[in-house]
Amino acid sequence: MGTNSNPDKNGSDVQQQRRSEIYTYEAPFDIYAMNWSVRRDKKYRLAVGSLLEQYSNRVQIVQLDDSTGEIRPDPNLSFDHPYPPTKLVFVPDKECQRPDLLASSSDFLRLWQISDSGDGQRMELKSLLNNNRSSEFSGPLTSFDWNEAEPRRIGTSSIDTTCTIWDIEREIVDTQLIAHDKEVNDIAWGDVGVFASVSADGSVRVFDLRDKENSTIIYDSPEPNTPLVRLGWNKQDPRYMATIVMDSCKVVVLDIRFPTLPVVELQRHKASVNAVAWAPHSSCHICTAGDDSQALIWDLSTMGRAAAAEGGFDPILAYTAGAEIEQLQWSSTLPDWVAIAFSNKLQILRV
Repeated sequence: MGTNSNPDKNGSDVQQQRRSEIYTYEAPFDIYAMNWSVRRDKKYRLAVGSLLEQYSNRVQIVQLDDSTGEIRPDPNLSFDHPYPPTKLVFVPDKECQRPDLLASSSDFLRLWQISDSGDGQRMELKSLLNNNRSSEFSGPLTSFDWNEAEPRRIGTSSIDTTCTIWDIEREIVDTQLIAHDKEVNDIAWGDVGVFASVSADGSVRVFDLRDKENSTIIYDSPEPNTPLVRLGWNKQDPRYMATIVMDSCKVVVLDIRFPTLPVVELQRHKASVNAVAWAPHSSCHICTAGDDSQALIWDLSTMGRAAAAEGGFDPILAYTAGAEIEQLQWSSTLPDWVAIAFSNKLQILRV
């Protein structure tokens, strides 16, 4: 990852900026949730959500203009959001066959639609999905994942120990499972009908919707009742997933064929790890980021040799941000670009 290039005074700033390795956007709020658009016609578009300790929060849609190097919000697409969104995800629709949707989680799962109006685009709330029939309240949602193979499905995870699979086209619950003994912190799809979740009970569990009564425990925290906070499933090679132990400097990489024993533990962060993202285009690259302000990229194809060598396994790239990195997303349509969020800044980095 390089450093930002400054335009010279001879008017060649556009060429200079095109070669830039880092673009920065300063939001009017601290950022937590963040996501890349995957649509081919909106490559450099991202959503960012505020982290404000109040009911009223904000989501902005920002776009990099790669001719000027500026990242700008679209005021027509900024909107108020109840509570800080725990996650934001654009519809997994590279070919632009579906409505242009953004999903968000907080108290409920919401779907927002970007549509064209006479004076540009606008954002509207399309649906609010509440699975608790008996009252207006349900357990807040910690996370969700949109099924790329079957985009009508979204799986949510909740502090009430459940995972819920939604059919968003019919706006109904497809399945709800008591997934863990404690709050569920994250969920990730591995295949059309297979998902995994991690929990404050310290386990990674895999579920197959064809057999809803049973789940497979792939991993348990070595320390009893140490929560697992994040989960990333390798889309290129679904045998592998990665999880983060709460308040830990390490990332645990698992092979689902060999439960309980990690394949490798990535241990070069100097403070708690907050985020993990597998490369969308490579089965052996993974990015991790945390409170040490570091984003690290690892090449797992070398882990056998590295483990045999003295001193363990090192990342192949390191980037130091200006503060603790809360969020990290690897672009699936622009695999050379990773986005990170820290404090009130969004940075997109060429890797």
